[in-house]
Amino acid sequence: MHRDIFAQRRNESLIFFSLLVILTVGSVIITHYDVVKGFSSFGEALSWGVSNFYPDAKSMIKLPDIFQKLKETVLMSVAATTIASAFALMLALVGSRTTRSNSFFSILSRGIASFFRNVPLVAWAMVLMLAFSQSALTGYLALFFGSVGFLTRSFIETIDEVSHNSVEALQATGARYSHIIFQSVLPSSMPQMISWLLYMIETNIRDATLVGILTGTGIGFSFDMYYKRLDYHSASLTVILIVITVILIESLSNKIRRVIL
Repeated sequence: MHRDIFAQRRNESLIFFSLLVILTVGSVIITHYDVVKGFSSFGEALSWGVSNFYPDAKSMIKLPDIFQKLKETVLMSVAATTIASAFALMLALVGSRTTRSNSFFSILSRGIASFFRNVPLVAWAMVLMLAFSQSALTGYLALFFGSVGFLTRSFIETIDEVSHNSVEALQATGARYSHIIFQSVLPSSMPQMISWLLYMIETNIRDATLVGILTGTGIGFSFDMYYKRLDYHSASLTVILIVITVILIESLSNKIRRVIL
């Protein structure tokens, strides 16, 4: 019997990798991707990057301006995420099977979350630019809508994982809906929700760079401006500062997670 189990797992793995190879080869053929040229060009790209894409003394003069744009991007990302989390929490309480009071509103809440989550961030930015043009508000709203969808879905799953025992115990004592939420559901699920919130902040800081390129705001606009001017030294300095900022924020959020979880 054990041999049958191992043989079955081996066959399943073989089928999976076979399908993966077929899909990869098919994709290469359909897209006419030149695999040899792709790998051979990697060395040339690396050589160009080493010789051109690095900060120099002249680019350091622009450091204060880059820092200012980077601060705007971080603050916009944090603001969009935290405010989106408040809306996401309300939608999650309505949509969760543990805390829902009406099936229709639960389905509606999940539908809203699914819609906002599945529209790409770039699409949000492009659509919102038609209404608000290139502005900080456009970038803020794009991050906000994307965060609402992701956090609502994450919060719903977090609340659904809460043990029903405490909820049923409070319901048996005749506790009101508000007591169940504030004395059972939120205390149990809040640490995981905070973890999702921190993750979303990290993600939005990275995504805000792309949004900034489209909306003409923040650090993304600075990078786009330097790159189009062929000022690769300043562009590389911008990229380095973005990476350092994301790493620092990620390290801080990891420390917070270790404390609350």
